[in-house]
Parts: sequence; structure tokens; C-alpha cells
Amino acid sequence: MIPRDTANRGVVLERFTQCLLTALILIVALGQFVQVITRYVLQVPVMGLEETIMYPTLWLYICGAVNASRENSHIRANVLEIFLKTDRQHTILAIVGEIISLVVGLWLLSWAWDYTRYAWRVWRESPTLYIPTFYADVALVVGLVLMMLYTTTYLIKHIRSLSAAEGSAQ
Repeated sequence: MIPRDTANRGVVLERFTQCLLTALILIVALGQFVQVITRYVLQVPVMGLEETIMYPTLWLYICGAVNASRENSHIRANVLEIFLKTDRQHTILAIVGEIISLVVGLWLLSWAWDYTRYAWRVWRESPTLYIPTFYADVALVVGLVLMMLYTTTYLIKHIRSLSAAEGSAQ
């Protein structure tokens, strides 16, 4: 049985994620709409609009990847599953996949952390509006941390299901 507050947190997190992704999509779509109207209809391009749209676009991309990790719905090419017959074999394959994902993700996270420290130190600004690019650069490290947390959660879940299946078989 799942404790009530844990289930509640999951619903709140899912709702927050949906609202955030929807807001980011709307911001990006609205920015692109304004750009098309002003540039091609009114023949008056808005300077810096591309720079402004870059921030929510990048966060949308990263948050979408985090959401796919949360839902465990990344695109996979599970060719090996064709040859596996039992649930135990599928679970072991899932554990191996999660471990590989965790190793690669932590490796990428170390690179992202180094880049984030560099971005903090240099504090670059966008060329037209002088918006600090750190606010876009930090998205990668935040996204990778969250993806690694979800990967770890699914790894633990697979290990527990394998242990439970082996415990009930004995």
C-alpha cells in the first residue's frame, strides 16, 4: 500500500510538470507567432525575440526529457527482449539497461556540472539583450540531476521486483 502523502506528492508533481510544460509550449508558440506576424506580415522584425525564445525553448527541451524519464517513456530499441522468454530475464535486462543509463548519465552530469561552473564563472550575456546565458546553461545540469534521480528510482524498483520474484519462487 502506498502512503497517502507519497501518492499525493506524485499527483502534485505530475500536475506541476504538466502545467510547466504547457506554459513553456505556449510561451514558445506565442513567441514564434509574434515573430512570424511582425517579420513577414508587418515587415518589422523584433530585435532580440530569438534570444528571448531560446530560454523557454531550451528549458522545454530539457523538461520534456525529464518528463520522459519520470514516465519511463523514452524511445527504446529493445531488440534483446525478442529473444527473452521469462519475466525474470526481462527484469534483469531492465536492470542492466538502468545501470548503463546511470553510468552514462552520471558521466554526462559530471561534464554538465563542469560546464555549469564555467558558465557561472564567465557569466556570458546574450548579444542583443544582454540576458545572462547562465539561466539557459543551468538547465542541462538540473535536467540531468532529475533524470538520474528517476533512473535510480526505476533501478531500485526493478531490483526490488527481481528480489520479490526470487523470494516467492523459493
